[in-house]
Amino acid sequence: MKLGARMMKTGLAVGIALYVSNLFGFISPLLAAIAVVFSIQPTIYRSYQSIIEQIQGNTIGALIAIIGVYTLGNDPFIVGFAIIIVIGVTTGMKMNENTIALAVVAVIALMDSTDQTFMYFAFSRFTSMLLGIFAAFVVNLVFLPPRYETRLFNKIDLASTDILQWLRVTTRQLSDEPALKYEITRIQDDVRWIDHTYLLYSEERTYFKGQAFAKGRKLVLFRQLITTTKKSFDVLKTFHRLDDKIEQIPEEFQDAVVNELDKLISAHEKLILSLKGRIKNVHKQSLRRIEDPDIPKLVERLIHVYEESNNPDKLVFLPLASQLMEYHDQLEKLKRLLKSYQTHHKEAYIQTTQK
Repeated sequence: MKLGARMMKTGLAVGIALYVSNLFGFISPLLAAIAVVFSIQPTIYRSYQSIIEQIQGNTIGALIAIIGVYTLGNDPFIVGFAIIIVIGVTTGMKMNENTIALAVVAVIALMDSTDQTFMYFAFSRFTSMLLGIFAAFVVNLVFLPPRYETRLFNKIDLASTDILQWLRVTTRQLSDEPALKYEITRIQDDVRWIDHTYLLYSEERTYFKGQAFAKGRKLVLFRQLITTTKKSFDVLKTFHRLDDKIEQIPEEFQDAVVNELDKLISAHEKLILSLKGRIKNVHKQSLRRIEDPDIPKLVERLIHVYEESNNPDKLVFLPLASQLMEYHDQLEKLKRLLKSYQTHHKEAYIQTTQK
């Protein structure tokens, strides 16, 4: 079992909430623990948003519960009616699902039957839930702050490595069909996680103007890295779909496709290695000059093959030509962005490994 940072923070926050609740003699420490579970967030910014929204949601739930008890009582059907109202109000305010759920918990907890003075009972339970919300916020803020920049780069690096390896194997018709089909599904999941991690990274807030500009430049570079990775994946999926039709084109052109794609793959790999700081600056220009791919010329040759043949089945390779061109264009754009970034912002390096 792998213990993630969020799991550890949830357990720690629950422990803190229960300890403080017992220390101050709260009636319902369990409510503080429940509030923690609903309030823990993956980023500090989301945690800040969550604490504001959770306080609003719980206040709404508490007010409706108190009004309901004093006007209609706490009959089970009255509790259900109060919950309907709370859900309607919080949904109308476009609060997230966790906030709505915790507001509902607040209504149930406050409208529960008790022999104690109702206002004291309600205040104690409401305070317990606020304690859980604050405990989650403090733990999110202080303990194990996420490093989404490093995590995002590592996810892109791993996905790109898998895609480029499978491209090399597939273009030589050496790939195992079931294995490749499984890997394509897995890589699709990886790409979705990359998009999610990019969103979390973009939500991380900076506190100084200079940091904001540096973060913006990194976001542009990461967005292009992700776009290029997706284009390489599109090429892999296209080769997979056309695997049984590759033999319809001349062997000479097949060799040209493999050679040019190998150059694209090498260029893609070098850009990622350059981001890692594993390529010396004095060698970059010579390497680029030797292995620069010429995809437009390859596409012209493909069109020439179509013109020489009357076989309409060969039109199925037009999507491949399109995907190769798009991959090439995005790779060139990434190359220009990376060159500009490394030339003008050497001090603002991307954190590719954990400190």
